[in-house]
Amino acid sequence: MTVFAVNKELPEALQGLQPAPLWRFFGELSSIPRPSYKEQKVLDWLKVFAEERGLAWSQDAAGNLVVRRPGGGGGEAAPTVIIQGHIDMVTEKNADVQHDFEADGIRLVRRDGWVTADGTTLGADNGIGVCAALAVLDSPPSTPLPPLEALFTVDEEVGMTGALRLDPGLLTGRVMLNLDTEDWGDIFIGCAGGGDSALTLDLPLEPLAGAAGGWGARGFRLGGMLGGHSGLEIGEDRANALRLAARAAAAGLAAAPGVRLLALSGGDKRNAIPREAGFQLAAPDAGALEAATAAVRAAADAFRLEYGALETGLALTEEEVGVEARRAGLTPAAADRLLLLLLTLPHGVIKHSHTVPGLVETSSNLASATIKRRTPESLTVELVTCTRSSLDRALEDVRQGIARLGRAAGAAVHQDAAYPGWVPEPDAPVVHAAAAAIQGVTGKAPAVKAIHAGLECGIIGQKLPGVQSVSYGPTIRGAHSPDERVEVATVAPFYEATLALLRRLAQAA
Repeated sequence: MTVFAVNKELPEALQGLQPAPLWRFFGELSSIPRPSYKEQKVLDWLKVFAEERGLAWSQDAAGNLVVRRPGGGGGEAAPTVIIQGHIDMVTEKNADVQHDFEADGIRLVRRDGWVTADGTTLGADNGIGVCAALAVLDSPPSTPLPPLEALFTVDEEVGMTGALRLDPGLLTGRVMLNLDTEDWGDIFIGCAGGGDSALTLDLPLEPLAGAAGGWGARGFRLGGMLGGHSGLEIGEDRANALRLAARAAAAGLAAAPGVRLLALSGGDKRNAIPREAGFQLAAPDAGALEAATAAVRAAADAFRLEYGALETGLALTEEEVGVEARRAGLTPAAADRLLLLLLTLPHGVIKHSHTVPGLVETSSNLASATIKRRTPESLTVELVTCTRSSLDRALEDVRQGIARLGRAAGAAVHQDAAYPGWVPEPDAPVVHAAAAAIQGVTGKAPAVKAIHAGLECGIIGQKLPGVQSVSYGPTIRGAHSPDERVEVATVAPFYEATLALLRRLAQAA
């Protein structure tokens, strides 16, 4: 086992914060690159953590890791409790930030009572929950605790594939604390299921006659938008940069005869609302190019009128396009196929729940358009959508509609099996115990809710019949975007409530 050189020096942004063990582990974790599918360095770090403390660990073929601690402080004979969190993080950064998520640690910043990162996602989702579990495992032997199984799952942010491939033989517990929600003081007992769709278009290119001479081209980028978590923030009507880029490109193409679309791409992660997207237009003469440019600028002005009260950073930037890049453009029919999908694939809230006030029941996120391959003759573009619903039938109906639309536009469609939602059990004893523990810390009874985001509880619950689960966490905002931040004042009571809940469960012997 090759262990990554973890930075054990506490970052300045975390100095003086409580609880000190949790923040110390978060500082170490933040120094380790951990994009989805590439968590081996974190897994090695966790194994060393366990071995240094004499704790047993085991791992399944998917990479999920369980660290076990015996009960103590009177809880030795209590039923085993699972503490669960995922170790991967969404890797998003601002366009002007130089950061390699596979090699660089996260640069932590403390600002106005929040810990955030310098132009990238922070990884508080789910790093704070993971480090809370580590702090519990590291607590003194006399701490009143039931036997613990700390389950660290992989690849949560890319379709929960770690949980889907979890070997249930790793676990004996039938009570689970999921530490992966983001509104301190609330308890979550249900979540949406979800599934992705990938639509691949092979789009023909054709040479632009005299492109090296009379033809001109210009690149446009729409950015500065909020983006965010496609489950938690989909109901806020935030702008989708990819959709806006398609609208602007369509306006530019219609502005003058002969204008051609060279390429369009944007978005990144399946579960993040696109914050930035760009496209390039070419025109046979200067007048046509200026007309197209004026139309794109007018579209951007319209977007600011439409979204500006919320999307205060929305901006259009322009750039020149090199001669090589403008030698060939999409055929008009190919551009129409691409824009057809980008302008009509569902995005946003499809339906609110009629039984749970305020809960988004079904939604879809038009997540990304990625150029996968380019040859002199064609451009291959992959579009990804992420659909969520509390209702299995509604989820599949939307995904079937996406598939039909994709095939109608000549796209190859790939859809993995959807992951299940988590059915609420409001009367489960662990829910009442968690509510009492949180009220004991805050002095206020917590709201008991369901969430539109996906949690691993539903998947794990299918693998562990009879398991009772509850989810809670500190306050995190801007997850899945470079605005991600965790509110410092909520971390200590979150951890205190976790210890209080475990004390209660230790008394169940």
